[in-house]
Amino acid sequence: MLPLLDGSSAGELIPELATRGLQQLIELELAAFLGADWHERTEERLGHRNGYRPRTLTTQVGDLALQIPKLRAGSFLPTILEPRRRVDQALYAVIMEAYISGVSTRKVDALVAALGVQSGISKSQVSRICADIDIQVHAFLNRPLQESGYAYVFLDATYLHGR
Repeated sequence: MLPLLDGSSAGELIPELATRGLQQLIELELAAFLGADWHERTEERLGHRNGYRPRTLTTQVGDLALQIPKLRAGSFLPTILEPRRRVDQALYAVIMEAYISGVSTRKVDALVAALGVQSGISKSQVSRICADIDIQVHAFLNRPLQESGYAYVFLDATYLHGR
């Protein structure tokens, strides 16, 4: 880490710090989950470690390569990660905003790459992310109005004649 602190590679320092910080949080959470730290023998221990598996997390500072601990029996997923989600919530917001603005799913990949994410994002993943917007819009459109106490309700419509 010392070569990164000389100031010439500031673009590499932030992702490295984020990776190390998140990795330490994962290790601390696992120690609490198991009831014991590395090489610690206690009566309260609930399991044993069994290596690591790689996991890439896409964040605002770039792709972070994390090591998720495996257990001999059972499974462990840190709370900072969500199942089957590899993109940070901030990038979700950027993707949704681009979708609402009318940017095509193919062009969103270029937008995400411009934000510093090397792995990119597929158009099917963009569609899955934007499905959350459709659910929220559907809930908004079908909400009951009688309990809201609106004094006026304005209606607007567009009529298109077509064959």
